[in-house]
Amino acid sequence: MKRDIEKSGNWGTRRFSDPFRDFFDMGNLWPAWSERSSSLPAVNVSEDEKCYCVDVAAPGFKKEDFKINVDNDVLSISAEKKTESTENDKNRQYSRREYSYSSFTRSFRLPENAKDDSIEARYEDGVLKLEIPKTQEEVKASKEIKIS
Repeated sequence: MKRDIEKSGNWGTRRFSDPFRDFFDMGNLWPAWSERSSSLPAVNVSEDEKCYCVDVAAPGFKKEDFKINVDNDVLSISAEKKTESTENDKNRQYSRREYSYSSFTRSFRLPENAKDDSIEARYEDGVLKLEIPKTQEEVKASKEIKIS
């Protein structure tokens, strides 16, 4: 499914492919994240001649907190963190428990030339980094991506 941009000018209307538009063309996926989270991490999407790069700023998480899937040309990145803190004071007879829960889900439609079956992910210094190789052939994958 190719997405094109129409550009009008003196020479008439022409259609140009825009792979970055594909990353953010969410269609019916948009409500999925808005129902689950009130704040989303910042995401940078870039590309070079070999691959697309997606950097997700998600400090405070561990790599085990993330789940990354690709299915039907849609890359989904989610994370969930639960913490519980208990404090005891020797001078008082009380206990305090604080629960913390944070989660998010971000989904992106991959461009046609993304090699879905070769996505690599790593988490370092609070940033989840994904590299999505480009290909000349159309590749459709459905799998979970492990973080190194």
